[in-house]
Amino acid sequence: MDDDVLARVRRSLPKVSAAEARVAETILGDPTLVVDLAINDLAQLCRTSLSTVARFSQSLGYSGYRELRVAVARAITLEQAQQARFGLDTTAIDPDDGPTAIAAKLAAQEIDAIEKTALALDAVALDRVARAVVDARHIDLFGQAASSLTAQDLLLKLSRIGCSVSHSPDPHLSVTTASLRTADDVAIAFSHGGETAETLRALEVARDSGALTVAVTSVADSALALAADVVLLTHAHESPFRMAAMSSRIAQLALVDVLFVRVVQHRGEPVAVSLQRTHDAVPARRRRS
Repeated sequence: MDDDVLARVRRSLPKVSAAEARVAETILGDPTLVVDLAINDLAQLCRTSLSTVARFSQSLGYSGYRELRVAVARAITLEQAQQARFGLDTTAIDPDDGPTAIAAKLAAQEIDAIEKTALALDAVALDRVARAVVDARHIDLFGQAASSLTAQDLLLKLSRIGCSVSHSPDPHLSVTTASLRTADDVAIAFSHGGETAETLRALEVARDSGALTVAVTSVADSALALAADVVLLTHAHESPFRMAAMSSRIAQLALVDVLFVRVVQHRGEPVAVSLQRTHDAVPARRRRS
């Protein structure tokens, strides 16, 4: 179960009815209302029925409103603890914030993303991907924009231990290489929202060619996740004052690190030789006397 209940509520907005959307918007506007109000009081506030509130709770994956209240209370407690750690009233970045406030808020957001991603990690799914990478003839990595940076990071890591791996930010080249894959290959696609058309297309082509397909995304029911054989979920919420992928990129990189360590463990002792040889191949700059 995903502990980031507010992210679930946020993702539900495009899919729910108008009445359920009012419930979602009320919760997002002030999550403490769910903790403070009984179901009939929340329904009245949202100008809807008790059954609508209950149905909305169940659509999020909870047994009912009571379980939703517990999840929201937990989320509020965790957020308050994170804010207290950095002496903040809120982690939302304001256009008027100075460097110190920005640094503290970004640190709080990114630590939160790493913690939630780690705590909700599907160990069985990750191990399946790690073993598949070890056995793969070739690994294709797909991702656009900020997700391309994550793909490049995994490319560098896997290259250091002798894996045959490739990544291109060119969507046409990605689709071309994906069409040549077989059941001996693995394709891993990165997309925070899971709806990037170019990334989705490349993964679909790789899947149709027979490769094991993996989606790294924050949305479990996204198009990318539904197209993949295995889904690895990240958990990050970007600030409304967002100029680039920040928390989402950090969450992806954290998951990539876990995957890489697991691949190294499954590869065994010979990997240490590869790591040392690639380390030695790039000599450190000599100190000037």
